[in-house]
Amino acid sequence: MPLYEWLFAPPGGRPPQWDAGVAEKRVLGLIESDRATVLVTDDLSGFCTVVLDLPSVRFGQRAWVEDLAVDPARRSSGIGKALLDAAKAWAVAHAASHLELDSGDGRLDAHRFYEREQPSWTSRCFSWWLAG
Repeated sequence: MPLYEWLFAPPGGRPPQWDAGVAEKRVLGLIESDRATVLVTDDLSGFCTVVLDLPSVRFGQRAWVEDLAVDPARRSSGIGKALLDAAKAWAVAHAASHLELDSGDGRLDAHRFYEREQPSWTSRCFSWWLAG
C-alpha cells in the first residue's frame, strides 16, 4: 500500500495506531462493500475512497470521502479533480444527497484545491482518539 504513504506526507502524519496489515484488510473490505468504493487512477498516480456514511436527519444519505491523495510529483495536473468528480458521480449513483470530507487544518494546499471545487458549504470537524 505504498500509495497510502502520500496521506502521511507533511503537513500530515501517520496516525499513532497505523498498521499497514490492518489498513490493507480495510481497503479490501471497502472494495468488497456495496456501500463503498476505491477509485484509483489507471497509472496509480492517485486514489480516493468513498463511503456511504450515516443518513443525516437534516440532509438524507451522506457520502464521505475518507481518503483522497495524489502523487506529490503529479499534483495540480487535474488528477485530484478527476477523482473528486468521480466520487461525486458515485455518490449520486448511490442516492447520496451530498458528499463530505474533512481535512487537517495544516493542509493549506489541499484546502485551496477544495475551495476551487466550490463546496456547497464548509465546516469545522472535531475528533477524538478513542481507546482501542
